[in-house]
Amino acid sequence: MLAGIVTALVGFTSSFAVVLAGLRATGATPGQAASGLLALTAVVGLGIVLLALRYRIPVTLSWSTPGAALLAGAAMPAGGWPAAVGAFLVTGLLIVLTGAVPWLGGLVARIPQHLAQAMLAGVLLPLCLAPFQSLGTIPLLVLPVILVWLAASALLPRWAVPLALVTALAVIGVRLAVDGTVIDASSLAPSVTATVPVLDPAAVVGIALPLYVVTMASQNLPGVAVLSSFGYTAPWRPALTVTGLGTAVVAPFGGHAVNLAALSAALAAGEGAGEDRDRRWVAALTAGISYLVLAAGSGALVVVVGAAPAGLVEAVAGLALIGTMATAVTASFSDARGRMSGAVTFLLAASGLSVLGIGGAFWALVGGLLVRATLERPTARP
Repeated sequence: MLAGIVTALVGFTSSFAVVLAGLRATGATPGQAASGLLALTAVVGLGIVLLALRYRIPVTLSWSTPGAALLAGAAMPAGGWPAAVGAFLVTGLLIVLTGAVPWLGGLVARIPQHLAQAMLAGVLLPLCLAPFQSLGTIPLLVLPVILVWLAASALLPRWAVPLALVTALAVIGVRLAVDGTVIDASSLAPSVTATVPVLDPAAVVGIALPLYVVTMASQNLPGVAVLSSFGYTAPWRPALTVTGLGTAVVAPFGGHAVNLAALSAALAAGEGAGEDRDRRWVAALTAGISYLVLAAGSGALVVVVGAAPAGLVEAVAGLALIGTMATAVTASFSDARGRMSGAVTFLLAASGLSVLGIGGAFWALVGGLLVRATLERPTARP
């Protein structure tokens, strides 16, 4: 049970700032971003409870942190927030189709991993620069957060980002006290805001497709691998059905994507959840219930974070993603034969390019595949 609580706490606190940044970048108001976080947290909790009770294995879910990072680096769609919501809905339907149509999953798996990782690394670069850019604008506020993150990374790596978040919240509290700012208690209650989705072709191509690819390649497929490493077989089709339908259901409320947990999955499936492998599903069940509890308090957290000085929350989000970016960069250039296509994909994704209203993540994949087909074709055997 303790392992499940830790799984939920680490999963939520280490990346909710990234989710808020991504939703705001695609046009959400503070209220709509708060609604999206609440909806995502609730559906993740419900999905974990459902799968854990049904299959009795420690399968856990999460929101797509790489997907949220992709949104944070994407250009706001021409159709605004409703078009982004429509793209989230399409993403959910694509995830459901992947579970129902085997060849679609195979098609995603055929995308060269180093290109998917290069796209992710390029998207993450601007976010990971935020903590250090903020040192030039709000040094006294950001420096304590970075120092706590650095010390915790050395001593308690698993808790580095949550402790950095606690430090940021303390900094925000001190700042509010000094400024004499009073937060209305009624605004702390959780609430949801519905938006009618708009299916905009540019948003579907520029947001939904990259979001789907990143979620599948960086979350769902590694999530299966993590469970397999501990001797569990992930319920692939049911999990994709639950996460895809969950994504589609929360899309009108601002949720971008739900998937199998990857990094945090080991907390519930590993030995830390108990020596008896047949009982570790209790850790997953506890994680799901913990997410539901966190959902109830997400509104208050968003209000406090919303009162932060500009750049502080982005700094926490950037710190949370440095490890992910380092892994993605390493994978992007690990194969000497694919370094040129990896470099082009990385640079296109980081450039912020937008053509025909379609963001750089899509063009990064197109450019990388083009370079790979042109320059990195296998040498014909005599």
